[in-house]
Amino acid sequence: MLDRIRASLPALSPAEQRVARLVLVDARSFAGLPVAELAERAHVSKPTVVRFCRSVGYDGLADFKLKLAGTVNEGVPFVHRAVDEDDKPGDLIVKVIDNAVSALLKYRNDAAAHAVGRAIEALTTTIQRGGRLEFYGVGNSGIVAQDAQHKFFRLGINAVAYSDAHVQVMAATMLGPDDCAVLISNSGRSRDLIDTAEIARKKGATIIVMSTSGCPLSQHAQIMLAVDHPEDYDRYSPMVSRLLHLTVIDILTTGVALKLGPELRTVLQEIKRNLRLKRDVPTS
Repeated sequence: MLDRIRASLPALSPAEQRVARLVLVDARSFAGLPVAELAERAHVSKPTVVRFCRSVGYDGLADFKLKLAGTVNEGVPFVHRAVDEDDKPGDLIVKVIDNAVSALLKYRNDAAAHAVGRAIEALTTTIQRGGRLEFYGVGNSGIVAQDAQHKFFRLGINAVAYSDAHVQVMAATMLGPDDCAVLISNSGRSRDLIDTAEIARKKGATIIVMSTSGCPLSQHAQIMLAVDHPEDYDRYSPMVSRLLHLTVIDILTTGVALKLGPELRTVLQEIKRNLRLKRDVPTS
């Protein structure tokens, strides 16, 4: 991120260059200071600080500071980016939860509602046509794919999840124009998933990708559900991204359930009734 700012310096206005140099001199402080103090230190106006953030490719000051914090706050490598070595259990509770909550709130504010709407529509159309609904993910994202299968199964929908690369290729080869493939990836750089997406698209299936903006996998998406986060997937096991992906699956499932209407709710009532009967232990 800091390299990008250095490379952008010649294209910035003189006032924005002053903000950029302030970041490069002390990125850690910049990430924690309010906009008024940043403007005063750089000898610019508050709107100039925001303009600088947008000039270097971010949505605004909040987005810039979130990404910057992810760059300068290393945390404990390979454990968690938000914690420190000497944190007590109480600190861990606050830091881990706050880290997850802030990522969820950021996604809430940044989510493209039109893309989510298109995905819900595509999933619903596939179900109504009796097409195949399949979820693909490898590693940690394979667990999210399984969760998606379970949630749609609870709606009485025949969905399948695949996490094995060879099985994914075979399954994608059998897709057709009435089918929908949802590919889930933390990094969006998995060669296996990219190969699967290429095959599924050639077969005419609708491709929904859930991953980071601008990733290689996104190039094969007809519907892109961008889920961006500051987590460095090379240094930390995916934690925040998994929570975000699970949340998006919940949103899609809820949207499809609403689209399918009252008939589905009757099925859900029956499932709940049967589960309750199975749990109830008869008294002697």
